[in-house]
Amino acid sequence: MSDFQELVKSFPKTREYVRDFFVYGFKTRDEFKDKSPRTYDNERRRLESWLGDYVRKDYVSSGSNISLAIDSNLLDTNPLFRVWKTKSFTDNDIVLHFLILDLLQDGAELTVEEITGRLLEEYEALFDIQTVRRKCNAYEKEGLLNKSKSGKTVVFSIDNSLALWIKSNEGVLDALAFYQMAGIFGIVGNHLSEQLDYYNRTFRVKHSFCVHTLEEEILLDLLAAMNQKIDVHLEIKSSKNGTLNTADCTPLQIFISTRSGRRFLCGYVKKGKRFTCYRLDTIKTVVPLDQSNEYEELLARLDRNRCYLWGVSFQGNDRSRLNRLTMTIQALEPSEQYIVERLKCEGRGGTVTRIERNVYQYEIEVFDCNEILPWIRTFTGRILSLKCTDKSVEQRFYRDLQTMYQMYQI
Repeated sequence: MSDFQELVKSFPKTREYVRDFFVYGFKTRDEFKDKSPRTYDNERRRLESWLGDYVRKDYVSSGSNISLAIDSNLLDTNPLFRVWKTKSFTDNDIVLHFLILDLLQDGAELTVEEITGRLLEEYEALFDIQTVRRKCNAYEKEGLLNKSKSGKTVVFSIDNSLALWIKSNEGVLDALAFYQMAGIFGIVGNHLSEQLDYYNRTFRVKHSFCVHTLEEEILLDLLAAMNQKIDVHLEIKSSKNGTLNTADCTPLQIFISTRSGRRFLCGYVKKGKRFTCYRLDTIKTVVPLDQSNEYEELLARLDRNRCYLWGVSFQGNDRSRLNRLTMTIQALEPSEQYIVERLKCEGRGGTVTRIERNVYQYEIEVFDCNEILPWIRTFTGRILSLKCTDKSVEQRFYRDLQTMYQMYQI
């Protein structure tokens, strides 16, 4: 039997387990059906190793439930950043990593042959030239080394000017500490801060959606595709039933919920000739395709359509047109004027009209009126009537109301 290794080879698999433990949690070993029990045990032990202070165990008759309990407003950094820092490596990988970076710290520009020779002379470490070349090329691709030509000779070097400049400007260190608490690519600020031995003692975020750092790799690929204006092929795992699907689309914008922090890719699907949004946490892989010849035109169309979005859905029951929702409510004057202000502030562009004393009408046109229902329900008890051109929305509202009446025996 192979020994347990904390280091990971497949980050997507680890990402799914961390998300399951953090977002859903309270699952026993037998409830993880997609993977083998041994895989579950390995991922659980990795999680406990990385995030031991935040792991919570609740014992039930069928076993122990594992979950993560993280109070974000008490954190000086995102603990889930640790998940990104445990990639597997060989003995040669780790030795070459430190020796090459140490050898080039003085800013010298060396060829692969010179690096290989000096590794032997100064560190008594013998490596094949091709091994050193592959490592240097990989580090150049990741931005750790600079690669340039001196005549016909390829040389590698390290540019330490950024690190020296950061160390000499304490305000930049504070900026890095603040940036690592931001919602997007905070791992960059965290890496730089740790390399400079500087830790966040100043900033806290009251509502931090730390779990969304697990999507940063996917987000980076999507932003790169948007920058190059190319189409992408997506592999998507349904959050409802776990089935795998694929989609080809033109990525246009990233939508972020201010309430939950959940992020969505808004893309144009040529096959269906419509805009569609995909949750980032359901996207497994992003494969770049060909250049999009109508990228700017699609962006302009999206800008025109965004004013008719309530959330992220472009499709109701009738995909060919907008749907209109009309709600009439009672708000006593003047004591309940705050209800009218709520309609105006939270109504996302809808119109508010005073019909008569104590009676107001709210009206809006959107693609999918189903998305409005959770907000509409917050006015329960004041609603005099609700009408919608999409009759299924109207029926659903009144059906839910009858169910509530039965539940509370009203």
